[in-house]
Amino acid sequence: MSKIESLPFIIGLTGGIGSGKTLVSELFASLGVAVIDTDQLSRDLVAPGTPALVKITEYFGTQVLQKSGELNRKKLRKLVFADEKKRRWLEALLHPLIKQAAMQELTECQGKYAVLVVPLLLESRDYQFVNRILVVDCEEKLQEERVMQRDQCSRETAKKILSTQLPRELRLAAADDIIENNDTIDDLRIKVEKLHEKYQQLSTRKNY
Repeated sequence: MSKIESLPFIIGLTGGIGSGKTLVSELFASLGVAVIDTDQLSRDLVAPGTPALVKITEYFGTQVLQKSGELNRKKLRKLVFADEKKRRWLEALLHPLIKQAAMQELTECQGKYAVLVVPLLLESRDYQFVNRILVVDCEEKLQEERVMQRDQCSRETAKKILSTQLPRELRLAAADDIIENNDTIDDLRIKVEKLHEKYQQLSTRKNY
């Protein structure tokens, strides 16, 4: 059996920055679903002493390090969003490592299906093994406000970050399922529970 064949039924969860992917993934996890978050894998891969962090430091300089030796993600994010060449270099370094780590975790998953959280799922060609795409969506103004609050940045900076991502209409067009995250967490929980039932049923079918 190949590594791909040993994978469970996989839901690729994605959405623009500030849409609420983390909250949705936490709600799936609360239902007992295995959740693999590529953002967390990315953080693990650039921990102090890792080969990836060494390469990043060589490329960007020690300015991207905190005094503790940990990566200053906010500083790095600012640098790469201001320079497409640097952003592409970083993606070329990290994306293959993240995919490899994700596949390893997926092969170890128990349960009928697993949720793989990939912010750049639709921009990347690395996750062809995903069976179904779930997009978390929200109104763009709300998205901007969430980014401003999370990163403590201006609306202009938030808009610039959003502009580097796939346009909302293309993301929605590529979705198999969409969760709108404009209301309360209780509203969101109901939507997740409905999809949980749907995915359990889909995962038992031979032809997805």
